[in-house]
Parts: sequence; C-alpha cells; structure tokens
Amino acid sequence: MPKFIPYNYNQDAMVVINFQDQLQPGTFEHTLHYLIEHKLDLSVFHPEFNNDDGGRPAYDPAILLKIILFAYSKGITSSREIEWNCRTNIIFKALSCDTMPHFTTIASFVSSYTDAIEDTFEQILLICDQQGLLGHELLAIDGCKLSSNAAKEWSGTFKELEQKRDKIKRQIRHHLAEHKKADTHQSLDQERQQRARQAIDTLSDAYEKIDQFLKTSQPRMGKGKIKKEVKSNITDNDSAKMTTSKGTLQGYTGIATVDKKHQIIVDAQAFGEGQEQHTLQPVLDTVQQRYRKLGLSKHIYKDDIIVTADTGFANEANMQYLHENHINAYIPDNQFRSRDPRFTEQKAKHGKRPSTGKTKTQTVIPPSEFSFDPTHKTCICPAGEVMWLKKEGLDQRGVYKLFFEGRLTKCRHCALKKQCMRNPASADTRKGHGRQVSFVLENKRAPTYTDWMKHRVDSEKGKHVYSHRMSVVEPVFGNITTNKGLSRFSLRGQKKVQCQWQYYCLVHNIEKLANYGRLVA
Repeated sequence: MPKFIPYNYNQDAMVVINFQDQLQPGTFEHTLHYLIEHKLDLSVFHPEFNNDDGGRPAYDPAILLKIILFAYSKGITSSREIEWNCRTNIIFKALSCDTMPHFTTIASFVSSYTDAIEDTFEQILLICDQQGLLGHELLAIDGCKLSSNAAKEWSGTFKELEQKRDKIKRQIRHHLAEHKKADTHQSLDQERQQRARQAIDTLSDAYEKIDQFLKTSQPRMGKGKIKKEVKSNITDNDSAKMTTSKGTLQGYTGIATVDKKHQIIVDAQAFGEGQEQHTLQPVLDTVQQRYRKLGLSKHIYKDDIIVTADTGFANEANMQYLHENHINAYIPDNQFRSRDPRFTEQKAKHGKRPSTGKTKTQTVIPPSEFSFDPTHKTCICPAGEVMWLKKEGLDQRGVYKLFFEGRLTKCRHCALKKQCMRNPASADTRKGHGRQVSFVLENKRAPTYTDWMKHRVDSEKGKHVYSHRMSVVEPVFGNITTNKGLSRFSLRGQKKVQCQWQYYCLVHNIEKLANYGRLVA
C-alpha cells in the first residue's frame, strides 16, 4: 500500500502573522492603506466624536473607512458580512489591525458621514491630479439607473394612494366581518382564525403607513416647465419610478462625470429623477465649484474643456444653458444618427437588433395619412372624424407644433382602431386617450438652441469628439455594476444614496491610482 504523510485536524498551531506583510505593494488594499495612512486628512470625521472627556474609545475612522472601501471593492455591502470578514479574512484583519467593529458601528458609519465622504472623494481626486491621471481635455457625463431600497408597489400620486388606502380599509372591514362570523362557528379550526387575524394586522399596518404618509407629506411635483404631480413613494420619497431597458424600477440615477485620460470620476451624484435632463445643470455647476475649490481651475469651462453627454440630457433648456455659459459641449438629440450618412446602410448591413421577446405594437397609419390644414389648424383622421386641437407650442426640442388628439368615444368604436393606435386597449379604459398626432408649423419655426447643438454635433469635429464618449464613461459603469457588484442601493434618502454612490466611485478612483499612479509606500 502507498505511504502518505499523516495529518490530524484536531490540533492547535501558533502562526505568527505580520499585518503589514499581508498588504502587498501593487494591490488595491495596499494602495488603500497607504492613501488613508499617509495622504488623506480625516480630521473632517472628528467633530462627530464627543468622547474627549468621557465615554469609551471609538473606532478610528481610518480603520472603518479601510474595511468599508475594501468590502465595496469586493461587492460586499452588508454590514454583518463586513463584520464576519473582519473575524475570518486575513486581508480584512490586516486593514482593521485585528479589530472587529460591530455591524451596527459599520452601518452607522456608512450612513452618517455624507459630507465627510464627499470631502474624502475630493482629496482622492486631488491626488489623482497630482499623479497625472487627469487630462483636463474631455469630460463625459452619463447616468446609471439602479433600484432603490423601496418597492415600486408603494408608489403613486396622492389620489392613487388615497384610493389604495380606501381599498385597504374595505378589505379590513371584509376580514373583520368574516372573522366575526368565524367566531360563531366552533367548527372552524384555530389555524384558519389565526390566518384571518394576521391578515387584518397586515392590512391595518399598511393602512396606517399610507394614512400617515398622506397626512404628513406634500404631493411631489415634477421639474418640467409644466409642473405636474409625479408619483410619490411611501418608503423612500426621494426615489422615483424609472423606465429602463429591463423594465420599470423604483430607484435612483447615479450620475458620473468622467475624465477621458484615465477614466477618473471627477463628480458623482445621485438623483431621484426619471429623466436625466434635469440633472445636467446641477452636475456642471458642481464640477465647476469643485475644480475651483481644489485649485485645479478657476474657470474650467473657459479653459475650453470639452463636455459630452448622451441624448438623455438633451433638451432646449440645457442647450440654452450651454450656449449662454459658453460651455464647449457636444450633446446630440435623439435623431442625430438618422442624419448621419454613415448609418444609412446600418440596418441593411448588420440587420435589426435582436428581439427582446416583448411584442411592441407599432402605428400602421402614419401622420401623413391624416388631413391637416395648417391655415385653419384642423385635422381629420383617416376615418373621417375631426380631431381636437389639444395644444400648440414648442416641444422639448424647441419646434413649434400643433398637437391633435382623437375623441376617445370615437376612437373606442372605430373600425381602424387596431391599425391606427399604438395601444388599442388603452381606448377601452377611462384613463386612456385617442390617437395623437403632431404637425410642425414651418412659418412659426424659429432658430433654437437645439439647432445650434445639432450643427455642432453634425460637424466632422463634433462626430469625432462625440465618438469618444462611450469609451470614456461606459467602462466605468461596467466596473462599478459588474465587477464591484452594485445592482441596487441599500440606503434610503437622496443624501445617503449619493454617499453610497460616492463610496463606489471612490473605490474606482483608488483602483486607478493602484494601477496607474506612482505612489510609493
């Protein structure tokens, strides 16, 4: 028989470990440790600690910051899991110097130091510039929509929430009546009565939650020119319903402004907005203030730095803002590819995009089949019915249009409904509407700021500049969401969510310093 070295698991061993040796140069954890110990000023965290004269000693913010940022780099956001790693993982032990903060301490630190984390983000950004990682040539702005720690089922306008509250109240009355009947029948088992009581308690909690929200909150209004009420959320009212390629979610948009040279994130903000247009101006203003505060540039946009963003940020108000502030920006409208001759043969050459499996009803009858009279401002649909002029004025791109809509009672029973309407089923509901079409009034058309941006984007220089946008900002989102595992925000409230977003952006920038910086320990 073969001979093997004997082994026995039921034995103890003394292993001498030097924590400094576990942080090998060139690794993320070594760079993180070196930056916090030798480069960063963490005194901004100190005012929150009032234990100079009494109380037990607190964990050093340097220790907590190290283990949290390292955990985020590994896709770990659970405070309990971070505590467990501090007990079992040698790298966590080395970074924490064998201290084991309780998970409540870790959770409190993550959510309580929003201003201090932003200051730390700016210090790291300044180090990136000192290391030559900022090119100050081109900034790419984009957003990443992620789910929040709130269910979209708890969203609605105040009217919808009131209806939901009343519906729950009727359900409670029904269950109470059933429960009262059950008390008179001894044959019903105890388990069934227990389930009925639990249902009543659950519904009562939901009723109180909605009722308290309606009494203490105000309707949430949108940020468009026409102030309309948008859906509130009872759990996290700073979040918003957002439409993505993967469906509708309740969440936040994490906006990142990325420098082209080494994909360093120079600004990170989170917005609870379904549309990105309203975020462009706050982001540009914050970047300007940060560069001035850090001494990187007094007037960054006057230094002719290029700013790019995708079509989600394009509207007339933003184009006017860029023009009036002399910002060298390239932000195309959603029709810019159709004007580019290089894309005319794209579908024929490469085929259509693969189907997502969802059936999409398309309009068969185009607006050109409608009888439009610009002189009298009237429109007759293919079925011969007169449509009503819903409104006239500038659209989001600054084009003067007339907007017509079919009478709902006429469209509901029209023989051409299925060939004409995008969603024929909507005509059968009270909240639906008839077929909608719009027409441009050429004599009312005046030059707009959107036309100015179209001219810039359609130029040869504009095409060349904009071609860099995707390669600058999209890999950043790929790194944060895929490599670092950020699929949803675990905190609630815009300020705390923005702090968590900055944690991940900090991790990204520190990785860049580890890979391309010249830090010497």
